[in-house]
Amino acid sequence: MARVDVSQYQTFGDITGRLDDIVAQVRDKDVSLERSLDLFDEAIALGSKAVSLVDATDFSPEEEARLAEDQASEAADEKDAQADASEAGEPAGDGD
Repeated sequence: MARVDVSQYQTFGDITGRLDDIVAQVRDKDVSLERSLDLFDEAIALGSKAVSLVDATDFSPEEEARLAEDQASEAADEKDAQADASEAGEPAGDGD
């Protein structure tokens, strides 16, 4: 299996656009199994590239503070929802 070159995809937008194309191609009933497997390999390589982009992201102190605030807010909202469910006699869950 040859390594798939995904170097031309430099942003998440590029990667997600290509992944959307891959999904559309794989759903086509006229695509051979071999081509589908090649597309699958490319999708895996694109996923790895996306993970690399995340790992390489450097956030400014302001961005890190905003992310921390967002996470704290989400955690507080979940805690409030669990408390409300508990008061109503409902089992606490993950909202599914």
